[in-house]
Amino acid sequence: MNRRTLLAAARGDQPADLVLRNARLVNVFSGLVEETDIAVADGYVVGLGPEYAGEREEDLAGAYVAPGLIDAHVHIESSLCVPAQFAAAVLPHGITTVVTDPHEIANVAGIPGIRFMVESGRDLPLHVITMAPSCVPATHMETNGATLDAADLAALLADGTVHGLAEVMNYPGVVLGDAQVYAKLEAFSGHPQDGHAPALTGRELNAYAVAGIGSEHECTTVEEAAEKLSRGFYILIREATNAHNLHTLLPLITPANSRRICFCTDDRMPADLMDQGSIDYMVREAIAFGIEPVTAIRLATLNTAEWFGLRDRGAVAPGRIADLIVFDDLQNVTPRRVYTQGRLVAEDGVLAGDISLVSPAMPPAVGGSMRVDWDVVDLRVPATGERLRVIGSLDDQLITEERILEPTTHDGYVVADPARDILKMAVIDRHSGKSGAGVGFIQGFGLQAGALAGSVAHDHHNLVIIGADDDVMLAAGRAVSEMGGGLVVVDAVGDIAARLPLPVAGLMSDMPLADVRAAYDDLLTAAAAQGARLHDSFMAMSFMALEVIPKLKLTDRGLVDVEQFDFVNLFADK
Repeated sequence: MNRRTLLAAARGDQPADLVLRNARLVNVFSGLVEETDIAVADGYVVGLGPEYAGEREEDLAGAYVAPGLIDAHVHIESSLCVPAQFAAAVLPHGITTVVTDPHEIANVAGIPGIRFMVESGRDLPLHVITMAPSCVPATHMETNGATLDAADLAALLADGTVHGLAEVMNYPGVVLGDAQVYAKLEAFSGHPQDGHAPALTGRELNAYAVAGIGSEHECTTVEEAAEKLSRGFYILIREATNAHNLHTLLPLITPANSRRICFCTDDRMPADLMDQGSIDYMVREAIAFGIEPVTAIRLATLNTAEWFGLRDRGAVAPGRIADLIVFDDLQNVTPRRVYTQGRLVAEDGVLAGDISLVSPAMPPAVGGSMRVDWDVVDLRVPATGERLRVIGSLDDQLITEERILEPTTHDGYVVADPARDILKMAVIDRHSGKSGAGVGFIQGFGLQAGALAGSVAHDHHNLVIIGADDDVMLAAGRAVSEMGGGLVVVDAVGDIAARLPLPVAGLMSDMPLADVRAAYDDLLTAAAAQGARLHDSFMAMSFMALEVIPKLKLTDRGLVDVEQFDFVNLFADK
């Protein structure tokens, strides 16, 4: 930025690079729609009003202009695409800034994984703001590919790699004053610190706030969100692929509290990105619900910019980056043109022709991440009790239930019982080469035969398998290993019905998002043919191994009761 150039253009002493004439500006400061011209120079808005001259001038003929939309919390890895392909997907939807947490790849490849993601996003027309993964590993109850302590994260902050501290998932550690957790919080004092504390309430919530954490995206009820908002947290309303919280939480928003609420997508898969969109979808749904349009746009722009201290964006005003969306209907915010730093990057839902999105070469530390010793993997469960703890999967939720059921046994072992929708689940260490396996049972997926397997399992990303019997589960797991990571469906005899290779850390593909989406759709179709009934069985499966969201979860080390924050026996009578 050349401030002298900006000042000269703002005064009108020299032409702006671009003037958008006859715009109806959505002013997120005043809450009004303002008829004006918009002058842009050197990538920044330099003036609003008439009489600016530009090297280029475009007549918008009364179209609306709003700030580029900001995703307050997203894991790019969950798109199954590298950052360049993710950018190609979200830019046409008007998303110009994303605040990312690369803890998925960090749990596989550590610091080299984080730096790969940062380097991959550096020269994109999408602004990628990277937060430091706070929980690598998420807890002591998993095996993962790296461990990042406070010193590691502080070094990333010192060299400008990261902007703040990403979701602090070890909320019991925060509340109880764990020394390692607090070292990270202290290292990021004065910087944004995002929260992750599902169902936390009362005095424990007060302690979480005292620690300095300032946001929360795990709310699932208005009551939970209202309490957290009243304790000073920014509420990041989430609409992910497998956590649909938007419509539940829209009644939370009032004129009195709307300035403390933002929108985020967290984990959103290719089909939803292509069919619904991203933050733009949330804005449209909020308006349709009855939220005043300028307020809905402010939730997706200025509020998020202010929470993260991004004072150079989030509004169309002099001195702000010229990230702009142009659209025709205030009741249906569908971007027709998208500008980042004053450059047209997308029009009519597609990238502009001169936009080139290039990914850097994948470093060795990011590949070759499947280290499973199949000679030591044993999925058998001896029948040593009569009351079986079963993970109860819930539609469109990341939380689960604890269900106590009578086990089905054969030859002294507990087996899956598809007729009762009780499937076997395994999580196998793919990082250390020791290949320890946690084995349990899950209800709610609906598989009648075959198995699903994948190297995407939040947040440790071990190999996770859900299936109707041990043989097909082993076939599915071996298939994932053999292709260097990815997702697989096998049928009743163990033959591969569909597959999606994910060679980048076992998490991402470098194919265009449309190609990834096509392969993913084939996976969902193949899973449905085996009886799977969830909206997205693979996304659901990936969260069944995340031991920081209640109630029961499974890691490679065993069954976890998240509320007790400890392992529990597979049998309730033991």
